[in-house]
Amino acid sequence: MMDEIPVVALVGRPNVGKSTIFNRLVGDRISIVNDLPGVTRDRIYATAEWLGKPFRLIDTGGIDLGNTPLNDQVKYQAELAIEEADIIIMVTSVREGITHEDERVAQMLLRSGKPVLLAINKADNPEQRQMIYEFYSLGLGEPYPVSGSHGTGFGDLLDALFQALPEHDASFDLDEYVKFCFIGRPNVGKSSLVNRILNEERVIVSNIEGTTREAVDTHFTEDGTDYLMIDTAGIRKRGKVWESTEKYSVMRAQAAIDRSDIACIVIDAETGIIEQDKRVAGLAYEAGKGIVIIVNKWDLVDKDNKSFDEFTDKIRQEFQYLSFAPVLFVSAKTGQRLHRLPQLLKEIHDVRHQRIQSSTLNTVVSDAVAMNPTPTDKGRRLKIFYMTQVATNPPTFVVFVNDVDLMHFSYQRYLENKLRESFGFIGTPIRILVRENKN
Repeated sequence: MMDEIPVVALVGRPNVGKSTIFNRLVGDRISIVNDLPGVTRDRIYATAEWLGKPFRLIDTGGIDLGNTPLNDQVKYQAELAIEEADIIIMVTSVREGITHEDERVAQMLLRSGKPVLLAINKADNPEQRQMIYEFYSLGLGEPYPVSGSHGTGFGDLLDALFQALPEHDASFDLDEYVKFCFIGRPNVGKSSLVNRILNEERVIVSNIEGTTREAVDTHFTEDGTDYLMIDTAGIRKRGKVWESTEKYSVMRAQAAIDRSDIACIVIDAETGIIEQDKRVAGLAYEAGKGIVIIVNKWDLVDKDNKSFDEFTDKIRQEFQYLSFAPVLFVSAKTGQRLHRLPQLLKEIHDVRHQRIQSSTLNTVVSDAVAMNPTPTDKGRRLKIFYMTQVATNPPTFVVFVNDVDLMHFSYQRYLENKLRESFGFIGTPIRILVRENKN
């Protein structure tokens, strides 16, 4: 199980280089790195490994003890990470020395009762590494000088972490998880949906567009099924990507789609469907992901007995290529109908991973041809010899024919519809590859 992997949290005041250290430890640019204080606003999860022992790493938002609402929420995020962690790495900077904020953070960590390792970042040269001794006064034990930008000093830190890590059950396979993400333009309520599902303020909820700048992986279990939920940054129009951090967010949102099996496209019921919704949906469709269309804020709409059908018809008109996608009308505020989502995701996950015997497939194809004969062109008729499934997630089929040019798009769509009639395939695109076999 995922929880049985030890959890390590990076904690510290803003702009000490936690995100750079996070990226060094996981070997990938997962967390945004920028010189602006407070860029990392949500916890980022990743799995890292040292000497064959894996651990989950959390990059927290900086603990800023100021009184602004966003700083309060960032502080709360770090406190939640401290509660979840088996071990905490406090990160500070040799360049500024010990600050008043460092002292208050250290006191918070000491009160947590968790094992704490002290990493002194930005020790880029020998002179700076000699300046670490004042950090003993924080009471957290031996300080470990590291350079996140140069990658030096991590061996000693990781050796100490290895010794402190608890044992874990290595029987952990992400392939068994139902992996899904929420995608949509900013401010449609994606983070609120995450929080309502988890019944915990795991992701910052704010009316500031773009507050969620990271893809936050969170898992939960329901009815014996493990789910991995990824809340992406709001995907903005290309012309509105101003900050470099927002550019990373767009790339990471697309990466989150790639890492997911199913994408939940969130639409604002109040504002209705706009062009950007179509673009966001297109990203998931082109990636071959399972799709659920979620209409959020349904509680705020003035409705009559026709509203549900009219909005559904509008979705089907605007997203004609997503006719296979179920539509769920929900409210993150009240929780209306959200209880249906996990089971729906499980159904989509199962059909995306099912394999169909070739004999069964070819029976369906034969019946389809008998009901609607293959097309002809200049006296030549399309002949379908054989169909077989070559991949899952998404379901992918190869059909062998006498001439690929005779396979009209409309007939290929007809075959797809027959496969759906026979095997369901709710919520997932299916792919049919046409190959020529003249033998």
